[in-house]
Amino acid sequence: MARQVQTSSHPSTEHSLSPAVGISVPEAMAMGRPVRLVLDASLLLEPSATGEAAAALRPGAEVLLRRLGYSNLTVAICYVESMSTNESGFLEKVASSHSFGCMPLVKSWNCSPNESMMEWSQTSSCFYATSRADKDLICELQNHNWRIVSVGNEYNTEVPGVLNVGMLQELLLTLATLIKREIGGSSVLVIGYVMKQSREEDFARRGAFPIYPSKNGLIFVPLSFELPLSSQLQEVDMVLHKITDEIVKIDPNCSIDFPKGISFSAGMSEIIRFVEEHPDCCIVDPFKNIYPLLDRLQIQNILVLLKELGTEGKPKLRAPYSLKVDNFHDGELDKHLAEANLSFPLIVKSQVACGVADAHNMALVFQIEELSNLGVPLPAVLQEYVDHGSKIFKFYVIGDKVFHAVRNSMPNASFLKSSSGGEPLTFNSLKTLPVATKEEQLQTRVQDSKMNADLVEEAAKYLKELLGLTIFGFDVVVQEGTGDHVIVDLNYLPSFKEVPDSEAVPAFWDAIRQTYELKRAKAQT
Repeated sequence: MARQVQTSSHPSTEHSLSPAVGISVPEAMAMGRPVRLVLDASLLLEPSATGEAAAALRPGAEVLLRRLGYSNLTVAICYVESMSTNESGFLEKVASSHSFGCMPLVKSWNCSPNESMMEWSQTSSCFYATSRADKDLICELQNHNWRIVSVGNEYNTEVPGVLNVGMLQELLLTLATLIKREIGGSSVLVIGYVMKQSREEDFARRGAFPIYPSKNGLIFVPLSFELPLSSQLQEVDMVLHKITDEIVKIDPNCSIDFPKGISFSAGMSEIIRFVEEHPDCCIVDPFKNIYPLLDRLQIQNILVLLKELGTEGKPKLRAPYSLKVDNFHDGELDKHLAEANLSFPLIVKSQVACGVADAHNMALVFQIEELSNLGVPLPAVLQEYVDHGSKIFKFYVIGDKVFHAVRNSMPNASFLKSSSGGEPLTFNSLKTLPVATKEEQLQTRVQDSKMNADLVEEAAKYLKELLGLTIFGFDVVVQEGTGDHVIVDLNYLPSFKEVPDSEAVPAFWDAIRQTYELKRAKAQT
């Protein structure tokens, strides 16, 4: 059965493995993490901020540190003993804010903490990243089996065994490939991901994007649009993307022919071309499988197919009654509404489902005259408003696992009409969705037991097969009076934030791994 989760659960701390703030460097570094990374100050500090000038991080350093904070690597910042108090104090604060260690490098290698650094490599894989030319230090570290990455310093090319990269943005992918080679080999997969920053941070905070391999052997690194993408794509084993985050513009008149009419960012366009030219490239998920979810009319056509799942003794499972309109002033709109089994109130949505600013601007209208002055873009979809007792069931399909959670939702239409004074109610479904008050919930309550989880899980499996997607979500409401189970939304790669991290993250990793294995198995047949 679909696994029900509690909406009030707190994020799990199980995956948060960075050294805790306040722990001394030797303690933090002795906690048994299998990969240790030391960042030299030269890699992080703005070169112009020297001496008594205000210390500052160089461009890209803060993003690097933030990502390393969720990497499951043990990280420390080091600086030369002669560094000014201003700079060393600044680095101490930076390290503390990310729960990293911080330490000076002293000239004598026979004392702590340098002595500790030499010992770490006996039990761990150790990496030192620097932009500073210090041949003696590098050679000493190499003698103790450290791997050295030099960023933007041509002098270090003269030192054998040093891996040189040109830009700070290359460091994470470089580390990922080194870690794979060092501790995992071919059993470890490097997953390159593309999504907007806020989404990345949400996944990372939950422990979903480690750089140290997950339990099933996955390393996650961001693909950078600031670097040549072709070389990055050849380094990763798989691409995870939220393609809709990279939509720049959509021509609504072409929506039925997606991807025609969609303009993507230059970086995303390059990835699409690469995948087209390299059919063996493994991605989650294929672009063509996602395009139908950009169009609410196509979503409707998909959901209509679910009516065959309803069997005797089970509730009716269906799509909401809907009608596409190109003009709110159509003289025969009344007739078209009746033919579509629609009556007021109606929710008005743009046909384009996501990827553009106004895709989530909606309106609830109570009579036909209210359609004329709406701010919802055309073409639009008029959809029945289903009275559902202020409860919505959020379903998440993550590979072979199905989870669901119950959330408060919009009140029944009578409450909305009363509270709006009979005027159209406009809202953004991502920001200002009207939610029922406690009083309204008490008057119109749908218990979880009235939702048939077996029926909806059957629908989830059907949709997974039909859509060819690894990770997706959909919303179900139970109509008051009829008990109809109505699927009102369908989306790709949702945040599944209602699912506890301890369940969602392993399922997420397993789903990605399984998709890769299936792709490779098909390629070999």
